[in-house]
Amino acid sequence: MDDFWSGAGVDLHLETDAGDGRRIGLERALRDAIRDGRLTPGTRLPATRRLAADLGVSRGTAKAAYDQLVAEGYLTARQGSGTRVAELPPALDASGPQAAAHARAPRFDLRPGSPDVGAFPAAAWLRALRRAIATAPSLAYDYGDPRGRVELRTALSGYLGRARGVIAPPERIVITSGYVQGLALLTRVLDGATVAMEDPGLPFHREVVRHNGGTVRPVPVDARGVRPEELGDAAAVVVTPAHQYPTGVTLHPERRRALGDWARARGGLIVEDDYDGEFRYDRQPVGALQGMAPGHVVYLGTASKTLGPGLRLGWMVLPPHLVDPVADAKLHSDHHTETIGQLALAELIDSHAYDRHVRACRLRYRRRRDQLLDRLGTARGVRGIAAGLHALIDVPDEAEALARAEAEGLALGSLSDHWHTPSATDRPQGLVVGYGTPRERAYPEALEALAKVLGG
Repeated sequence: MDDFWSGAGVDLHLETDAGDGRRIGLERALRDAIRDGRLTPGTRLPATRRLAADLGVSRGTAKAAYDQLVAEGYLTARQGSGTRVAELPPALDASGPQAAAHARAPRFDLRPGSPDVGAFPAAAWLRALRRAIATAPSLAYDYGDPRGRVELRTALSGYLGRARGVIAPPERIVITSGYVQGLALLTRVLDGATVAMEDPGLPFHREVVRHNGGTVRPVPVDARGVRPEELGDAAAVVVTPAHQYPTGVTLHPERRRALGDWARARGGLIVEDDYDGEFRYDRQPVGALQGMAPGHVVYLGTASKTLGPGLRLGWMVLPPHLVDPVADAKLHSDHHTETIGQLALAELIDSHAYDRHVRACRLRYRRRRDQLLDRLGTARGVRGIAAGLHALIDVPDEAEALARAEAEGLALGSLSDHWHTPSATDRPQGLVVGYGTPRERAYPEALEALAKVLGG
């Protein structure tokens, strides 16, 4: 299997039931690997006996999966030459951005922003979903409150209070389809206001503000976090105080107090993006900023990092004067967020399965963080590692490091992409390394590739 498992760096992660479920799962895993370019045309696949032994399936299951993909044209099988990946037919090899993206698919993805979606608690979610559907009133399937289901708002009120120190009465919570929608709704309500945003910060979030009528103003971040004295006459500021993105800095207590003082003195609004606040490794998670100034902070949270972005579930905890305007904006955006997922998440929280899952994820990501440090050492300028799912690694030349990474089939983030003015030459340079995305079996090899890129 030299040019399949180790050479191609392919990770077939099968989470299927017995019987036909295993065959279908294997077919899907192989088909996806061929489509996204991880298995290139001409790659020889292992014999069915060896594949079955490696994956813990029957030889008949492996053979049936191969036969199906041969019939679909993804594989070829010839006597004496084994089973190989076929040349893609024109329908799958069409030119265009999507095909180009597949052709450049990396062997290892260490870009930041995503959790390990393979760790999604499918069994617990299914149990919660079944209970939610069994007990849901018939009106749950009708148009609902734009603020979201009261069951989820009530569950979140308790969870956010005990886990993040957020003062969150259910009537001040609005459920959204993720963080981006929450930021967009709030920007519309602020009606063209100037919004200060961390520099560096996520470019897409700046575009969300601009797209919804806001004016973006950069506010510098240093080793103590965002600098409140640079806010000027901005109406609002968006911050990531628990784990600044992308530097990983935790907002210093003096800066937290200064932000609250600024908001109270100027009537300003603090927008707290608590995107990975549950994942703190050196001590208990730092409480949310919202608890210090609930009348001046909009708290934005999401299930994207704890469960998975595919659920599209987020929440806003709002000061009283913003609840009705944001709910009205939500009504005229998409009326309300999908209901059944809300009920399932409420059930997951109320049963404490959500807490157990977050604790398990915290341990998993801490192990990954520790593996990264063990492999790279502490002398390489690895920063922002006390929390979250990414680290910042200082490098003297980003372009050179990224070119080496591409040659190794390794996808990484770059610090320069996050500055408000990326072309400035006096900015620090670094690689933003996410350790949430890779599957467990692929992670050690991804770290080896990263160490090679960094020269050791």
